[in-house]
Order: sequence, then C-alpha cells, then structure tokens
Amino acid sequence: MSDHPIGRPGNTGDGDNYDPDVHDPDVSRPADAPASAGRADGSIGFDGLTGDDNERASEVDDLTEGHSRPMTEAEAEQALADAVDDIDFTDVDVPALLDERDQFKTMAQRVQADFDNFRKQSSVRAQADADRATGRLAEALLPVLDAAEAAFLRHPDEVGPLLNQMLVELKKQGLETLDLDHQPFDPEVAEAVAHEPSDGGEPVVAEVLRSGYRWKGKTLRPAMVKTTD
Repeated sequence: MSDHPIGRPGNTGDGDNYDPDVHDPDVSRPADAPASAGRADGSIGFDGLTGDDNERASEVDDLTEGHSRPMTEAEAEQALADAVDDIDFTDVDVPALLDERDQFKTMAQRVQADFDNFRKQSSVRAQADADRATGRLAEALLPVLDAAEAAFLRHPDEVGPLLNQMLVELKKQGLETLDLDHQPFDPEVAEAVAHEPSDGGEPVVAEVLRSGYRWKGKTLRPAMVKTTD
C-alpha cells in the first residue's frame, strides 16, 4: 500500500473514510508545550494524568505549603533545655521557695493523715453498726433457744439434734453459750436468782437455770444461776 498520500496513516486509502481529527497529527499544540500537560476537559494527557488530577495536586501543594514537620522528641527536649537556660534565676529567692515547699508538704501530710484516720474510724463504725444489727437478730432468737432447751429437757432424743445444729450454726456467726456451771460467780456474765449456803468461801455457780449467751465477745444476755458458797 505504497500509494497512500504522504502525511496520512497507511490504513487509509481511496474510498476509506478519512477523519482529519483522528488521522492527522495534532498540529495545533505549540512545539514548546510540555507533553505531560493535562487537558482542561479532564481527558488523559501524555503523562497519564488528567487535568483534574493536576488541579488536585496543586491544591495539596497549596495546603501543605508553609507547614513545618513536627519536632522529634530529641528536638523538643533540646528546645525545652534551651528555654530553661534562657531564664534568669538571679532574682529568685531560693530559701523562700524551699520554705514554701516544706509548708505545702506538711499540709499535704496532715491532710493525708486526717483522711487515713477518717477512713479507719468509718470502717470501725460500719463494723460496729453491722455487729449491733446482727446482735439484735441473735437476741431475737434467744426465746427460740430457751424453748428448744426446755423441750430438750423433756425430750432429749428428739430435740437434742435440732438444738445442737442450731447452736453450731449460730456459733459460726458469733453466738456462744456461756459455760458457767461450777465456775466462780461473775456478776458480769451471770445473775444469781437463788443461793444455797455451804461451807462458806467464794460463791460458785451451782446450777444454770437459764443459759446466757455472748455475741462476738460481748455478753448478749447474762445467765440466770443458782449459787453456793
């Protein structure tokens, strides 16, 4: 196909459709225009970027222009050291500052000690309130224990296991039965309602008429006893 017109691609010939916009080279672009310039209509240029891409890249450059990079940790420490070196300490009253520091330290220690004491006292009061509340419950159960003891005296085989189980469980919570039989009489834990003379001497508990109980180390109810001397 050597007979095609000069300046036209070899795939055109007589009778072929010829489009000058397609087959003729673009002679309208100036010779000195860069080949990578994007087109204003957004079409792809010679460098693969569209006109919109170039505009966005230009906007990014405008936004980042004038912004410096963040300082590294070493640079920040050096800048702080330089700033401290520039401070004039000649007019600073060091003894006065140390005295003020000691005053604030003493105040802080006093506040801490007061808070520790308050916390301990609050804990003690809370525990005492809890003990009083449970003690009232235990005291309310004493008539039940008295009835169980009375039933035990009449029917020991039937009531004994139940009474023992109740006393074991209550003891786990802090209730203890006072063991005063044949012990020296102590008015703090026993109340003498009967007396039987003997050879003389110090009074001794001869018989426990009603059991006494201790709750968490304190006498909940004194026992009723018969004494002898």
